[in-house]
Amino acid sequence: MSLYDDAVLVLKGYEGQEELRQVYLDHLAAHPDGMWKACEAGHLTASALVIDPDHGRVLLTLHRKLRMWLQMGGHCEPQDATLAAAALREAGEESGIAGLTLLPGGPVLLDRHPIPPPCHWHLDVQYAVLAPPGSVQQISDESLDLRWYAYDEVADVADESVVRLLEATRARL
Repeated sequence: MSLYDDAVLVLKGYEGQEELRQVYLDHLAAHPDGMWKACEAGHLTASALVIDPDHGRVLLTLHRKLRMWLQMGGHCEPQDATLAAAALREAGEESGIAGLTLLPGGPVLLDRHPIPPPCHWHLDVQYAVLAPPGSVQQISDESLDLRWYAYDEVADVADESVVRLLEATRARL
């Protein structure tokens, strides 16, 4: 099964955000290259909130280009077999933490946001990953900083999309 096929199946099975889910499915139907950064009409991305529920905290990255505190994530790559695998890969690469595991249940949320030209939209499929006990982060080239934040601190540093992702993740926990 291709990454495209996996994305369609994941989105068809995703419960919630019906209107936005349909936007994603319509985009893929209209753009066979809609999984890839080269699709200038917009493309799917995969992200993951790194969470440490035992300590009530999440790991956020200070994104190098956007200069915002965000969850880990980014573009799908040819070696990604599934959206979940892409999200897990991105979380591992950007956090430097080995042994992350996906929170069961598939994507937590969908988030569509504009990006600068030549592309126009990121259609982000958002997951959550659990950090193993004793996790130590390591900054990647894509980050200016990595920092653990208590749940109640996230709204003070991150935008509403990250707050929504945290709320949805906590509800699933």
